[in-house]
Amino acid sequence: MAKKEMEVVTGVDLERCMGRWYEIASFPFRFQPKNGIDTRATYTLNQDGTLHVLNETWSGGKRASIEGSAYKADPKSDEAKLKVRFYVPPFLPIVPLTSDYWILYLDDNYQYALIGQPSRKYLWILCRQNHLDEEIYNQLVRKAEEEGYDVSKLKKTTKTDPPPETDSAPTDTKGIWWIKSIFGN
Repeated sequence: MAKKEMEVVTGVDLERCMGRWYEIASFPFRFQPKNGIDTRATYTLNQDGTLHVLNETWSGGKRASIEGSAYKADPKSDEAKLKVRFYVPPFLPIVPLTSDYWILYLDDNYQYALIGQPSRKYLWILCRQNHLDEEIYNQLVRKAEEEGYDVSKLKKTTKTDPPPETDSAPTDTKGIWWIKSIFGN
């Protein structure tokens, strides 16, 4: 039986989406360290209307990051269907990887969101704070389930309080985290 197409948010003000979003939970992702904590994304609006994306996580006490860009899949559409592109490996960015990034739910105040993609292989629950009320979390999980996701795959992201600051963190400049992730570590 074919799954219905997911419903996405319409009329998103991308400028209001700018800034830092903390990962509350996600499906494990191949290119992310399994032991990563305090995972977050920071979005900045570029002059050409695309978004600069900075994804960060901490693994083994070091900050791992990758930068990319996002853009509307169909600039004429009102739907929140974006494409995100990263170049890998992060230490020698030569191979582009492009993926769908669909906003399935976004609260009116732009404080928490449910992000997915049509394959249903990846799912993220994001919040402006590094924690989310359990009732809201459960509502987002139910929404994901309604959209055809196997929510048993969701894994809550480990966080520290307060979250680390980028400027004070040692950085994995060699991209070792990325190489390990290819082999499932």
